Amino acid sequence: MLTVPSLGCGRVESSQRHDPLIGVVLDGRYRVDTPIATGGMSTVYRGLDMRLDRPVALKVMDSRYASDQQFLTRFQREARAVARLKDHGVVAVYDQGFDGRHPFLVMELVEGGTLRELLRERGPMPPHAVAAVLAPVLSGLAVAHRAGLVHRDVKPENVLISDDGEVKIADFGLVRAVAEAKITSTSVILGTAAYLSPEQVSSGDAGPRSDVYAVGILAYELLTGQTPFTGDNALAVAYQRMDHDVPPPSAAIAGVPTQFDDLVGCATARDPADRFADAEDMGAELADIVDELGLPDFRVPAPANSAQHAAATAHIGPVDPERTTEHSGRPARQHTRELTRGPDDWQPAESTTDVALQTRSAPGRFAGIEIDEFEWARQRNKRAQLFWVVAILTLTGLIAAGAWTLGSNLPGLL
Repeated sequence: MLTVPSLGCGRVESSQRHDPLIGVVLDGRYRVDTPIATGGMSTVYRGLDMRLDRPVALKVMDSRYASDQQFLTRFQREARAVARLKDHGVVAVYDQGFDGRHPFLVMELVEGGTLRELLRERGPMPPHAVAAVLAPVLSGLAVAHRAGLVHRDVKPENVLISDDGEVKIADFGLVRAVAEAKITSTSVILGTAAYLSPEQVSSGDAGPRSDVYAVGILAYELLTGQTPFTGDNALAVAYQRMDHDVPPPSAAIAGVPTQFDDLVGCATARDPADRFADAEDMGAELADIVDELGLPDFRVPAPANSAQHAAATAHIGPVDPERTTEHSGRPARQHTRELTRGPDDWQPAESTTDVALQTRSAPGRFAGIEIDEFEWARQRNKRAQLFWVVAILTLTGLIAAGAWTLGSNLPGLL
């Protein structure tokens, strides 16, 4: 039987704020402050590196992995490999450890939220916003692919957006570590069903082209607000890609440039040999599309109502004095953050269905967004180019006229 659990985490319920790890100091250094999100295999906490006085994200794996030596070995090896990745599109891994009951990762704390939360708040994106999300994701994956690493679980939950507009991909290596654990059945395919490549479904194999496939599905979802395959269960969703091509995004929502249809089509070809070779290859094609369409730069907004923001502003509450003294020696501090919305934000959508209907009924809109906002930036770039062309032609004409006049009067002057 095929099951598709996810390493991604969902929003934490209020009852989970009382879990016994809060206030504990892991490995004598990392204090657990408050949960951000939880899933079936791990929980992500906001924490503090007490040695460097630096906020961090702590990904604590479920205690059932503590007794699996094969998992612990793979977990440590993968963490070391990912820690060597240096790119603005990758969430940095600072450390890894094991406190006797829980393996954990110490990662860069990205103040903001996930791409999933942004999609839920705002719905599908116009092309320039899609390019702004995909470019750093592909950049981060390209660095990993050059280092011989494969993500295996590219999805909106694993793409983080900071309040400063940075886009980063997280959770490298965890899928492989869990897949090789003794407690994991060989029939289990890890990853989210909607983003799995055909070869991951059929054999469990994954390579750079598998990540490319997942990015293609991600691009489709960013443009349309939905994934291309649906079904009653994960099994049905996973197996649809074995017999069906991903349709062009323009078939689901009007206004998608044909270049993005082609990008998605090449990335999601059922035969891996027909896809982009790796993330670097796909990133180069995306850059060409941005240039060809004249897409303006765009600062991706962080979701306003994210689990990260909730964790940052939540009151941690009293900590057990004995545990505080034993593990940290000082009380936990409260984190607060003011949320603002920048000028580059686009209007949130009511729902995916409403957006699609609005787009088809209003040709002046794309994905529920006034196309004038996008066109204005493009026209400004075109006007700037036209101004310089006219200026150069005018200057050339004046020089030519002057030369002609001088040449005509030269005999008289002599």
